[in-house]
Parts: sequence; C-alpha cells; structure tokens
Amino acid sequence: MDLLTIILVVSGLVLFETVSSVDNAIINAQVLSTMGEKAKKFFLTWGLLVAVFVVRGVLPWLIVWGVSPSLGPVGSLTATFSGDPKVAAAIESSAPILLIAGGVFMVFLFFYWLFLEPKIYGLRGEKFLHAQGAWFYAIVSILLSVIVFLALNKNPMMAFGAVLGSTAFFITHGFKENAEKAEKQMARRAGNLTDTSKVLYLMVIDATFSLDGVLGAFAFTLSVPLILLGNGIGAIVVRQITISNIERIKKYVFLKNGAMYSILILGVVMLLESFGFHIPSWFSPVATAIIVGYFFLKSRKVLPEELV
Repeated sequence: MDLLTIILVVSGLVLFETVSSVDNAIINAQVLSTMGEKAKKFFLTWGLLVAVFVVRGVLPWLIVWGVSPSLGPVGSLTATFSGDPKVAAAIESSAPILLIAGGVFMVFLFFYWLFLEPKIYGLRGEKFLHAQGAWFYAIVSILLSVIVFLALNKNPMMAFGAVLGSTAFFITHGFKENAEKAEKQMARRAGNLTDTSKVLYLMVIDATFSLDGVLGAFAFTLSVPLILLGNGIGAIVVRQITISNIERIKKYVFLKNGAMYSILILGVVMLLESFGFHIPSWFSPVATAIIVGYFFLKSRKVLPEELV
C-alpha cells in the first residue's frame, strides 16, 4: 500500500467517523451540560482513551481475528502489511464473511433512517419514502433473503455473515433507541443522578454508536492499524466538537443526510466486494468526501448569515 493510498484511506476514515458520530456528540454534549467539572474532565480524558483504544482499536482487531483465527492475534493486526502469501490467502478467504456482514449492517442502517427516522429532508423523494415507513421491515427482509440466497451459492459462511450483520443491526438499533430515551429521561431528572452514573452511561452509548464507524471502516481498508488511526483521529475531532462547537454543528442540518448516504455507498461497496467485485481503494474515501461535501454546502445555504 503506497503512501498516497494510506493518506487517502485515513482521511476518509476521519471524515466518515466524524460525520457518522454527530448524533453521539449531541447526546454527549447534552448530558455533559448537567455534570460537574470534575466528571466532565474525567469523561473527556478517560472516555476518549476507551473510545479510541478499546472500542475503535480492539474491536476491529477482534473482528479480523474472529473471522481469520488462523492468523493469530499478531497476524490479525499486521495482516495487510505482511508479504507472507499464507497471510494474504487467509485474508482473502475470510474477508467476504466480514464484508457481507458489515455491508448488510450498513444498508439496513440506511434504510431505517430513510423510512423510519425523523429527519430534515435533503433530497427530493425522502419525504415520500419516509411516509411509507411500514415498508421498512418488508424491504430489509426481502433484501436479506436475496443476499443470503446469493451467498449460499458462493459460500455458506457468507450467508451466516449476512445473518450476523442483520442481527448486529437490530441489537445495536435497540440499544440506540433505549439510549435516546434514557437521555431524555436523564435530562428531566438530572439532579437525581450521580455524575458517576452519567459517565458510565456516556461510555456505554459511545461504544454502541461507534459500531457504525467500526464496521463502515472495513469498506475503506482491512488494515487494523489504519482503522485505529483514522477512527481514533475522528473520535478526537468528535470530542472537540462536543466540547466547543456542538451548537454550531447542529445548525448544519443536512450533515446527518450526508452521513447516511455515505453509509449506503459504503454498505454497497462492502456487499459488492464480498461477492468478488473489485472496487478501487480510492473509491470509498472519495465518494464519502463528495457526498459529505455536497450536504455540507447544502447546509451552509440555509445557515444564518452570521454563521456562514
């Protein structure tokens, strides 16, 4: 992997991690506003270390190791930089399982947002599709059936990976819904909760919300060190937004749209790659930058003049 590709991949990861974590940053900022200074400092320091090194570092490593146990712990970490043909063969054989699981997760996440999640409409047709929310479960069920059928003809373990991706979506979706409800309840009775409880709550939802970024990262690269670097820098950017610029970021009303359309593209890339289609390594970061850039500029057009 040449230096330009590494820079492009890491830049794409940073951008994707940042825009896909805006919701998480908003919840963090709202809860932090009810906490004492000591607790805030503790979360923004130790919470960042956990978010970067445990969730965004250890989780991708465990995922790669889990789908390629023959690599071992060290091989899973250094696989994409290894010249050993056995390592390359192990990655090639296990990558489709990982990619199809992540692809199903990401595509389901997009369709949930498109059909069911409250939103500010950024493109023509979103309002109409949002009104057809009852079709969400039918569409993702049919989609999963088609993907599993195609995967069974190629590799039965890929079919299992697709089911795992679906399972991961519904589990994390449940956690996110409960986190949002808990955040509202917490705001109403902030005085009755200890700062320790709030810190633990924020660390749990950090881990839950980070799964989107971790799985989406595999559309950019299978290199765990690059994922750690890109997602880690993204997590630091999100923390900075949480501390100082959250109200301004909330006014960029179409950033969430950009994140979700990026998730759709990354999910499709992962599905195609799992079935053997070659997608250039530059495509995911460039597509993410174009999509997010478009919705960023669209947001600026509706900002008050003093914020432009």
